Amino acid sequence: MVVLSGAGLSAASGVPTFRGAGGWWRGREAMSLATPEAFEDDPDLVLDFYAERRKGLLGVQPNPGHAALVSLQASLGAARVVLVTQNVDGLLQAAAAALGLPLSLTEMHGSIWTVRCADDERHPRIPVERDAPDPRGVCGRCGARLRPDVVWFGEMPRQMQRIQQALSRCSVFLSVGTSGQVYPAAGFVDLARQGGARCIEVNPEPTSPRFHQALAAGAEVALPALVAAWTAPCSA
Repeated sequence: MVVLSGAGLSAASGVPTFRGAGGWWRGREAMSLATPEAFEDDPDLVLDFYAERRKGLLGVQPNPGHAALVSLQASLGAARVVLVTQNVDGLLQAAAAALGLPLSLTEMHGSIWTVRCADDERHPRIPVERDAPDPRGVCGRCGARLRPDVVWFGEMPRQMQRIQQALSRCSVFLSVGTSGQVYPAAGFVDLARQGGARCIEVNPEPTSPRFHQALAAGAEVALPALVAAWTAPCSA
């Protein structure tokens, strides 16, 4: 099984989505700041934006949808349940820590809780401390500015080869809270269908007829019930 989660998974926790009605910041469309060009034009403005996003996450807690996905993987095993997220908020990791469960997670868009060298992605990443959510500085290896360790529009998502391999051999593809608008993630359902997988979407507003089944509900409601059904012991 491959599970792709997007911003809708975290919406019930109070994390605003880029594509919702609250997707504006200081009078600018938030998505316009998530680009390499925006960082090149005004790095301090972009760093301000991400610092404010981190501060906004400090009091946010995982919701039952996060907990359900962590429990699903813990119950069936990381070899059987591949969790992939577009989210950079760290809430799946927080849910795993709260439950005391292991987690294997592919963060295809990186993490807001690390920063990296703006010139060379191979240079060491630096964790962002929660009591200092506005790190400013330079790379210790080359002196270039540090930038958020997230994948911006126009950049290639992480671990795509691993994700595509998992999609090609999965029997179930579950898409949770994604917009279905941004590629390559928007094409994951097609890759899964080509391999014969059953494709299920969890979203208050279903996005595509390409899914075999659509659950029109929030992740915090739909996922606990779905995971409970999938992990319930079989009766004789």
